[in-house]
Amino acid sequence: MKTVALIQARMTSSRLPGKVLQDIAGCPMLLRVVERAQQAKAIDLVAVITSTHESDDAIEQCCKENGIEVFRGNLDDVLDRYYQAAIHFHADAIVRITADCPLLDPAISDLVVETFKNGDYDYVSNTIECTYPDGLDTEVFRFDALKRAWQSASLKSEREHVTAYIYKHPELFRFGMVKHSEDYSALRWTVDTQADLDFVRAVYAYFDGKHFDMTEILQFMKEHPEVSSINAGQFRNEGYQKSLHEGMEIKANRKEK
Repeated sequence: MKTVALIQARMTSSRLPGKVLQDIAGCPMLLRVVERAQQAKAIDLVAVITSTHESDDAIEQCCKENGIEVFRGNLDDVLDRYYQAAIHFHADAIVRITADCPLLDPAISDLVVETFKNGDYDYVSNTIECTYPDGLDTEVFRFDALKRAWQSASLKSEREHVTAYIYKHPELFRFGMVKHSEDYSALRWTVDTQADLDFVRAVYAYFDGKHFDMTEILQFMKEHPEVSSINAGQFRNEGYQKSLHEGMEIKANRKEK
C-alpha cells in the first residue's frame, strides 16, 4: 500500500493572504509543514498540491527550488484536486494535511496512519472527535473512498473541504478515530490570522532549531502562560462553517483522467 501525504496549499487565504509562504524562523511556513510531515515514518511520499491559478505560481516555485513534489489542480474544487493528485502519485492511501499547520507532530500523524493500516477502515482521523490541539489534524483515507466522494459530492462545502462528504455519510464508509487521553481541543496551533502566526513564531523561536513535539509545546506553554494568550478566543474550523452557511450546490468537474 503506497501511502501519500498531500499537503494542500494556496496563496489566496481570505484571513491571512499568502500565509503559507510567511517566514517562520527563517523558512517559509509551507516548508516547515513539509519537513515535519517527512519525519512521519508511516508515510511513503510527501507532496504539495496547489492550484493552477497564477497566484499559486510562487508555491510551485518554492517546491521546485526545494526538491518537493508538487501537483497543481482546481482552485476551488479541492476534492477534485485531491482526487487527480492521488491518481498522479499512484496513491492507495491518502493522508490529508494542510499547509497552515507548522506545528504538525509526525508521531501523531504516524499514530493515525498506523491505526488506518492495522484496521479495516476507509477513513481514520484524529478530528472526528477533537481531542488534539487545532493544528495537529491528520486524516487518512483509501483511494476508493476518495473516488466515491469525488463522484457523489455536490455541495460547495463538500467540494471545498475534501473529506466533508465522507464524514457526513457514516453509512457508506468504515470509520476509525484516534483520541488523546486528555482533551486539548481548545488549544489553537494552526495559522489563520496574524495572531496565530505570532504564536507559532514564538514556539519556533523558543526551541531555536531543536526538534519538538506536542508534549514539549505543552510544557513550554505551561512555563510561559503569556504565550497562550497571543491567539486566544478564535473558533475551530471557521472556514468549513462558512462553506456550510453558503450551502450551494456546484457543478463539479468529474472527468476521469
